[in-house]
Amino acid sequence: MPGTRNPLLKILLLPFSLIYGLVVLVRNFCFDTGIFTSQQFPLPVIGVGNITVGGTGKTPHVEYIVNLLKDHTALAVLSRGYRRKTSGFIVASTVSGVEDVGDEPLQIKKKFPGVEVAVDASRARGIRNICRVSNKLQAVVLDDAFQHRWVKPGISILLTDYNRPLKDDLLLPAGRLRERVSAKKRAEIVIVTKCPPDIKPIERRIIKKDLNLFPWQSLYFSTFVYGRPLPVFAGSPPFPEREELKGVKCKILMVTGIVAPRPLKKHLRSISPGIEQVTFPDHHSFRGRDIKRIARVWQEIRNDRKFIMTTEKDAMRFQKFTNMDPGIRENMYYIPITVSFIDNDGEVFNNQIITYVRKNKRDHILC
Repeated sequence: MPGTRNPLLKILLLPFSLIYGLVVLVRNFCFDTGIFTSQQFPLPVIGVGNITVGGTGKTPHVEYIVNLLKDHTALAVLSRGYRRKTSGFIVASTVSGVEDVGDEPLQIKKKFPGVEVAVDASRARGIRNICRVSNKLQAVVLDDAFQHRWVKPGISILLTDYNRPLKDDLLLPAGRLRERVSAKKRAEIVIVTKCPPDIKPIERRIIKKDLNLFPWQSLYFSTFVYGRPLPVFAGSPPFPEREELKGVKCKILMVTGIVAPRPLKKHLRSISPGIEQVTFPDHHSFRGRDIKRIARVWQEIRNDRKFIMTTEKDAMRFQKFTNMDPGIRENMYYIPITVSFIDNDGEVFNNQIITYVRKNKRDHILC
């Protein structure tokens, strides 16, 4: 996992962080001075990303924006399709596989089948191609594109995790920063994600002071809302109602392949305090031996009422295992996540995004 909590190892990795930081500094200098050119497009482009490695909630925030715009805007989402087995430009469909387009684009496509979703390592090429596929396109959302400076979004949204303040982090590989904290100046909007729903005003003021944004930058605070567990596999029974589990001692096997599983575990304690855990690296490509490992732990849990819980992103990668043991399939659920803004931040944020798109979208675009 990128970054380390071991103080001694951090010290040993600092020279490599300095080298990495120098490379990033030179690259950004080339873009800032015009040696490298960022391409702009004649339609609204919204970039969503971060300057840390994973775990800030990019996909739920992209889904929030898609849900906000989809009913009145011909919209597309473009991602690089991390960990896919294909290359080049590919348009996702609801029957695409994780190997074709990646787990996060597939999740977005299945949730919003009427929205164009595509993947391409080159965002500029991807936008040109998706405009040809849908020549009435009115706006594009770029997923995980803060470091992809070959395209200049009309609005760049930077996400930062409430639990991992930027000021306390280091550059890779000693820390989790992809580039220096000063890179936040490229963002028009900064969102502090994963906040406690009851975050105090004084704490928000402290975070705002620490971020030290420019007057033209907007700052928002958001939190995650966990939904009712849903079956990973079609045809499986719905998760029991809370009343059905009242007084029942159930056990949960939590299986995740994400950067930060701790918030999910905290939420699952509201269902049952008895939690076993099997963890894999972020975007892990599950294989047969992993399923056998999960099955072994599952069999070792001696309880009449037990469930397997995972994330929505992981569910995309599990669904290909159609020959999984029926006892596991029928008890495997994922927890959907939605974004909620703190206080009246949501209304202000919505207005900022909708106003930008409305003022810049075209009825017909030929890129």
